[in-house]
Amino acid sequence: METKSWKKIKNDIYGIKGTDRRDELERDFESFKIGLLLRKAREDKHLTQSELAELVSRKREYISRIENNGSNLTLKTLFDIVEKGLGGKVNISIEL
Repeated sequence: METKSWKKIKNDIYGIKGTDRRDELERDFESFKIGLLLRKAREDKHLTQSELAELVSRKREYISRIENNGSNLTLKTLFDIVEKGLGGKVNISIEL
């Protein structure tokens, strides 16, 4: 049995980079990573989801949804959570 790399599997199933299906996979993965980063930052600050939600005037369920899948997160909300809720700073980069 041939062992395939993750890159080869993604290429075979989702197509190569630049195809619609592959680009959607990459965007979904980036959203997922944002959720994980926010969860880790919250836990590092020893805050519950409810406590963070209160700091940013949101509901706990909303914080939970973002941590599990950051795909519907607006930039304003991201800045609010990181700056107001977690006392951090957001750095965004764009690759061309």
